[in-house]
Amino acid sequence: MAASPPLVLCLGEALVDRLGPLGGDPASAPAGDCDDRLGGAPANVACALARLGRQAAFLGRLGRDPAGEALAALFRARGVDTSGLQWDAERPTRIVLVRRDLAGERQFGGFAGNRGEGFADEALQAVTLPQQASWLLVGTLPLAGGAAAALERAVEQAGIAGVALAVDVNWRPTFWDDTAPPDAAPRPEQAAAMLALLQRATLLKCAAEEAQWLFGSADPEQVRAALPQQPAVVVTDGAAPLRWCLGRSSGVMAPYRVPVLDSTGAGDAFTAGLLHGLVARPDLLGGQDGLAVEQLMRFASGCGALVCQGAGAIDPQPTAAQVEAFLAARQSGPPH
Repeated sequence: MAASPPLVLCLGEALVDRLGPLGGDPASAPAGDCDDRLGGAPANVACALARLGRQAAFLGRLGRDPAGEALAALFRARGVDTSGLQWDAERPTRIVLVRRDLAGERQFGGFAGNRGEGFADEALQAVTLPQQASWLLVGTLPLAGGAAAALERAVEQAGIAGVALAVDVNWRPTFWDDTAPPDAAPRPEQAAAMLALLQRATLLKCAAEEAQWLFGSADPEQVRAALPQQPAVVVTDGAAPLRWCLGRSSGVMAPYRVPVLDSTGAGDAFTAGLLHGLVARPDLLGGQDGLAVEQLMRFASGCGALVCQGAGAIDPQPTAAQVEAFLAARQSGPPH
């Protein structure tokens, strides 16, 4: 890794989101009607953090193909540390088929490019975490395949080194079973695998439906109470209010209403906004400064809102100055 270690490590998948035409199917639409965008939740978060001015690293595996080269070039252009990037000469970079409804909301519905041996992200090998990192950000998708051992090793290292673990559930049933409907709930064995990871998180971010599936409640205080380590919990719910529980601070906030072109990656931008603030103010995890926690939630929500107004997960990601300008324009009254 680099001589000056990044503060936030993002481990997992980097891929291509193939966005279908609004209201159409990317699996059957003509190539000219689809829009290929670089993405993958950990890659999105790493790029968003770098755009915000925060040191970040991506730890993952790419295919030796044009998509993989494009992702590596993007990381370099953003200033993301890629010392932990692995290359796979046999398996391709994953392409995810993304349906978008007429309002821009997306649904993940299968993959393209598999030559019979799976995708590069599934073959992630063990990585060595650099010293002095403050956060390790992971999702649950590596648990679905061959990358589970590498994820476990990274989490173990983080625990030994005192690196805080952030987990975004990011449930995607087709990663676990490519025949599953895109709106399927986790099966019991899948939920058990995810819960084993969530029980080690310092910060847990999940969607309301994910919290309901895994904990029987979308109330962040109930989610926290169900986990032995009592983590900070943030529950997002699309256009419905955001809820959080960080130490002594609990709250509810309506999301910013903006014209939505494509919601892909908005949650990842939100996560990046959270981590950006928590690196600067680790004390916010204790929630003693409730006003500052609320300001952090507004900043993270602003990151997500700005991404919704552009196509793809990475291209529309804002700088910190752009987020602050967005918030300043809305500082009088409730979010709008």
